[in-house]
Amino acid sequence: MKAVHFRRFGGSEVLEYGELPEPVLGPDHVLVRMRAASLNPIDWKAREGLLAPVMDTVFPVVTGFDVAGVVERTGPAVTEYAPGDEVLGFVWPDRLGHGTFAEYVAAPVRTLAPKPAGLTWAEAAAIPLAGLAAYQSLVHRLRVTGGDTVLVHAAAGGVGVFAVQIAVALGARVIGTASEDNHAFLRALGAEPVSYRRALADGVRALAPGGVSAVLDAAGARALRVSPELLAPGGRLVSVTDPRVRDLGGTYLFTRPSTDDLTELGRMAADGRMRAEIARTFPLEKAAEAHDLIRAGHTRGKLVVTTS
Repeated sequence: MKAVHFRRFGGSEVLEYGELPEPVLGPDHVLVRMRAASLNPIDWKAREGLLAPVMDTVFPVVTGFDVAGVVERTGPAVTEYAPGDEVLGFVWPDRLGHGTFAEYVAAPVRTLAPKPAGLTWAEAAAIPLAGLAAYQSLVHRLRVTGGDTVLVHAAAGGVGVFAVQIAVALGARVIGTASEDNHAFLRALGAEPVSYRRALADGVRALAPGGVSAVLDAAGARALRVSPELLAPGGRLVSVTDPRVRDLGGTYLFTRPSTDDLTELGRMAADGRMRAEIARTFPLEKAAEAHDLIRAGHTRGKLVVTTS
């Protein structure tokens, strides 16, 4: 099969596009013919070796964690899917090795959910990791309700776009930090935008003088550091980017695969409560270009690679 992979850690120059053996299908796995896969910041972090201290690595490593595609065959223990089923998934492995930027992906059933018929392959592939990070933060950790005012940092990014829409769907008032170029976009999603500039804290206070009840940080750095002072008494803080949020009295969320959560995200996308923002698509063989773009940051929404 064709796959994008690397044989050593480094920049995007270590990525290769070429033939690799088809992955072995475990008892509780399905073999997915990939139609689209999206990028997340964790992809360049894995490529540069930043995950090596916490995950075993087996070279060559196929990059990618998000996938949308068609089930080709199933392992002997699988009853949930059959050949021909369309699925999406966040294929988080026990160790780095077999990712999703390949013509065929061996995915545990626990990482998958049915793909809604109304979504394109690119839209479905854009949802899993970023959508799960937003959903699990807002629903499971922050427990957002209609009475909340939620501040989302990096609101025009991969996680942020989903977080804004999910929070709006939950009935919350949403304030989103982003560059001025993205303010009209955030308003269209239902958020009140605030600039990332030095006056970030003042901008949030102007909109919520009494403080916000919840913060979802998908930016880190200065945005995270000023977050505690923007919370109302009893406010909640979650970061999906920086474990040091714990030192600020908040919670760090490491996104996990969840069929139930993915299924609900699919429902939200299918009925119009949420949509994926696709910044750009690339053919699989051009994945290195996509890696460079996501490494540089400042991309609105998601980058997606596709097969023909």
